[in-house]
Amino acid sequence: MATVNDQITDAVTQSNVKVVGEAPAMAMGTIYQSLAHSTGILFENAVADQQQQNTETQAATNQGVMQIYNVDTTAAAGATEKIAQAGVSDNLTSLLTVLSTFKP
Repeated sequence: MATVNDQITDAVTQSNVKVVGEAPAMAMGTIYQSLAHSTGILFENAVADQQQQNTETQAATNQGVMQIYNVDTTAAAGATEKIAQAGVSDNLTSLLTVLSTFKP
């Protein structure tokens, strides 16, 4: 069997010790990098959701304004007049007139 120089054995051993010693730090670095990437994606999704909500809000507002402008004003005026004619104030005025005729 061939013998290996002690300096070579020492260099290989030191390299192995170095790799094993650095492994926890490399693992933590990888974890931190993964965490930063995941956080970045989280914020990107949050911004995209806010933009989507703003778009939906604008669309809903637009639909509401369109519905308001599509109301037939003549029909609305007629309905308002009917409501005003059937109001409580007219009934109370009529009742007050009838009651005032019964004064002794």
